[in-house]
Amino acid sequence: MQCEFATINSDSKQIKEIFENTKTIAIIGCSPDSSKASNIVANYLKNVGFKIVPVYPKEEEILGEKVYRTLAEIPFKIDMVDIFRKPDVIAQVVDEAIKRGDVDTVWTQLGLVNNEAAKKALDAGIKVVQNHCTKIEHQAL
Repeated sequence: MQCEFATINSDSKQIKEIFENTKTIAIIGCSPDSSKASNIVANYLKNVGFKIVPVYPKEEEILGEKVYRTLAEIPFKIDMVDIFRKPDVIAQVVDEAIKRGDVDTVWTQLGLVNNEAAKKALDAGIKVVQNHCTKIEHQAL
């Protein structure tokens, strides 16, 4: 997939509101490797008080939290889906978030943009942040 520029995005005021209203964050692609960005960000979010839910194809536990294989398996409300997967997987994750019906925000990390999926999320009433790091943005607040 070609790199895209994020044409759909939340502004800094919306990002602040997202963090104020978020309690539970599903980390899609949360690596068990403590040197990987997904693990570092998840650890930070957990340490500042968010409930993190690792979604990863293997492992039973990451950062002391139960690991789920898919977003659909998580049996409780998810406020934010934080995506650390390649752009071609974003549409599938957005479809899962829409199907759940309880996700408030879909967030893609630095370098990750899929405007088509972002528009689909917005049309379903889900806030979208693309190409931003949750750790960096939270620290900036």
